[in-house]
Parts: sequence; structure tokens; C-alpha cells
Amino acid sequence: MRWEALFEDLEVQWEAAETAELAAEIADRSRREAAYLRLVDRLRPAVGYPLRLGVIGEAPLGGRLSTVGVDWLLVAESETREVLVPTRSVLWIHGLSAVSAQPGHEGPLAARLDLRYALRGIVRDRSACAVVLVDGTSVVGTLDRVGSDFIEIAEHPEAEFRRARTVLSARTIPLAAVAFIRRTA
Repeated sequence: MRWEALFEDLEVQWEAAETAELAAEIADRSRREAAYLRLVDRLRPAVGYPLRLGVIGEAPLGGRLSTVGVDWLLVAESETREVLVPTRSVLWIHGLSAVSAQPGHEGPLAARLDLRYALRGIVRDRSACAVVLVDGTSVVGTLDRVGSDFIEIAEHPEAEFRRARTVLSARTIPLAAVAFIRRTA
């Protein structure tokens, strides 16, 4: 009888040690998997939901997350106001759930749609916008060109369409200086 109790006690200790070892391995794997997550993987499940963002050069922005690119996100502040934010300008995000997308599962095409791709879409659209720089300066006009590391904007009054006679000046801005771009119309 005593040995039977001894062996039962040893079996319980063995099972407890195995359970603890499994829990430690699961926690270690979870930490390793989290190390592979990128910000875009955290953002992709939040498309369509409201977020608040701390952004360089501005008070916090709020709105519905519309689209996410590999290094940018688009937030709809209202029906007519959208903000394109390079992820390098994001200081913090409030409103993300605990869910993350699988790293690297956006597909090879989506992985190439970087900030310059989104900016070229704005150039094609010809809509007026305000480019807010990292120092808080706002430049209003229409994007004319996107280079590999810069944009060019034709400055004109916000209420005017871009026409040769309304352009006051042209400005070249390094992409590193852009905090975000807000559609003004």
C-alpha cells in the first residue's frame, strides 16, 4: 500500500512537471511568434474599424482604418476627409484588438504596394491635399510627381483647382519629411 501511494505521488509529480514544461514551451513559442509580427500584421485585421493615432506633427487623428499598405495606412476621418499616414510617422495606436494577421500573408503584390505607390494614386487623382511635414508645417496644393525619395507639390489656394494660373509655387519635399497627407476636398 505504501509503495502504491508513493508511485501515485510520483506519477502526479511527473504529470505536473510535464504540464509546467508544456506551458513554458507554449509561452516561449508565443513570444518567438510575436517577434515576427510587423505593424502591418497588427493593422490588417483592424481595417474597417475605428482607431486613434498619435502622429508626428499633429494632434491625435481619429477615424476608420480604410486600407493598409506595407508602410502606410489610410484613415477616413469622415465621409470626405481621408488621411494617408506613413507608418514611420505613427507614434501610437489606440483601438487595435488582440488579433494579428499572419506575418507575410499579404501576398507578393500587396508587399510591393509601398508609400510611393499610394502617392502615385494621389497624383493620378489630382485632388487637392495638405501635406503636413514632421515639423508641423502644412503645404496645400496638388501632388504633381513622386520620385524614389521625394514628392513635388504645386501649391495653390485650397479652394481652387490646380490650373497653371492658380499655382503659386512648386515645392519638392523629401519623403522622410512627410508626416501625413490629408485630402482637403
